[in-house]
This record gives sequence, C-alpha cells and structure tokens, in this order.
Amino acid sequence: MILHGTAFIFFILCFLLGMTWLRSGLFNIANQKIKKWLHFLTSTPTKGVLTGTVVTAFIHSSSAVMVLTVGLASSGLIPFRQTIGIMLGSNIGTTFTLEMFTLDMNYLIVPSMIIGCILYFFPSPSIRSTGMICIGFGLIFTSIRAIQWLATPLTTHESLRTYITEVNEHVVLALLIGCVLTAIIQSSTVVTGVTMGFLAAGSIDLHAGIAIMLGANVGTCITAFIASIGGGIQAKLTAYAHIWLNVIGVALFIPLIPLLGTVVQSLAGSPDLQLAHASVVFNILCSILVLPFADQFARFIEKVHPPKKS
Repeated sequence: MILHGTAFIFFILCFLLGMTWLRSGLFNIANQKIKKWLHFLTSTPTKGVLTGTVVTAFIHSSSAVMVLTVGLASSGLIPFRQTIGIMLGSNIGTTFTLEMFTLDMNYLIVPSMIIGCILYFFPSPSIRSTGMICIGFGLIFTSIRAIQWLATPLTTHESLRTYITEVNEHVVLALLIGCVLTAIIQSSTVVTGVTMGFLAAGSIDLHAGIAIMLGANVGTCITAFIASIGGGIQAKLTAYAHIWLNVIGVALFIPLIPLLGTVVQSLAGSPDLQLAHASVVFNILCSILVLPFADQFARFIEKVHPPKKS
C-alpha cells in the first residue's frame, strides 16, 4: 500500500511537472503574440470568447490566460468589460487539453522524450522551449498511463475502499474534493486528468467524476484571485467576475449531474472520454448562456463589487 501510494504521488507530481513544462514551452514561444491577441482581439464579447478559446487551447492553461488577463486589466490595457469574453473563452479552451488526454499517444512518448532532451540543451531559446514542450508531452502521457495502472490496486485497499464509497455516494463531497485539490495545486486540468485515470480504472463512478470536475472549475478561480491582489479595481473586478461565473455555472449544473452523465454516456463508451465530454458540454453551455448577457453580467459585477472610497 505504501509503495503504491508513493508511486501514485510521484506520478501526480510528474503529471504536474509535465503540464508546467508544456505550457511554459508554448508560452515562451508565443508570449508577446498572446499579449497582442488578448489586447487587440477582445473589443467585443464574441471576439473575446474566440480569442480566449484559441489562446487557452494553444498554451493548455486557463489559469495562465486568466493571470495574463488580470495583469492586462490591472495595467489598463484592457477594460474590465472586455475581460468577460476572454474568461468565457478560456473555460472552453481548457477542455481541449482534457480531450487530448484521451488520445492514444503511447507510441509517441519515448521519441518525444528523447527529442525533447536533445533540444533542451540547445542555446537557442525557441529550440530549448520546443524541447520543453516535447518533454512535457512525454511526462503527461506517461503519468496518465501510470495513474490508470495504479488506481485499481490503490482503491481496492481496505483503508481506501470506504472513502471511495463515500465519494461515489455523496456528490457534495466529490465537489469539495475537486475544489480544494484544485485550489492547492492551482490546476483544474491536472485534477480532472487524475480523475479521468480513476474513472478509466473503474475506481469511481461517472457522477462522482463529473462532480469533481465541477468542483475543479470553482477551485481554479483562486489563481486569478491571487493574481489580482495588489492590482487595481479593474483587476479585482476581473477576478470577482471569474469567481461568480464559475460558481453560478457549477451551482446550476449540480442538479443536472445525472442528466449530464446520461448525455455523455450516449456520446462515448469509455468513462475517461465521457468525463472529457462532460467538461466540454458544461463549459460550452455556460459560455453560450452568458455570452448574450456579457454587458449585463459586467454591470452586475460592478454593482456587487463597487470600488472602495478612500
């Protein structure tokens, strides 16, 4: 049990490291372009959604996009109301990473790691960043397979069986686990990816997996909130809007978890792919519902969180 637990924690850390290297490599290559896209292509909520979706899908991190957005809002380069579209798009864009996790990429792991290690020692920053991308890619898919393999022996152990049963039977507990773990790790993608590993191993049921994914969407708000500390009112409004958007969306979907589970089961056969599809459905529906009312939503945030008088 101790050996399995240690190995499980090790591969979660490898997963987190792989995500960090992947997004860092991509971000280093396109850093200035991303800032220009966020600055110039967000004049309307629709443009903001499209830009946020593309940028997040490219760098595989909604948290990084939100931190950038908070920074741009704090500096005055983007007014608060233009950030609404970006955060809607970032929620959609992060689902591309989860869908990528379900692909069979085992045959690319070794070549990717070898190429990445070679490129990493080149002096050129762009080639070095490409090496980081390859290494991150290899670490991610190695970790996913290892987590799936370790999930079964871990959850069949007597000391964890009762706990897993509680998670399967209590949606609120699963929701809290997703929220707290994401707030600690600061990556909803990692938490949901690990959950997909448990689902693939048959350790937890789909409804519990969906609840953890919804909780992760709330927990990820902590990153933008931390980034807004010390910023101006525009940065704080952006962080507050991100929190309100995700909390309201999750609250509305909690009663719909059984329905969402039925829908995604009709779309895919494997549980991990079903959870990835559930994330897509949830984030797209939330964004579509809010998009027509983006200006009203921004006014609501400004009314609820007015600037403090000095």
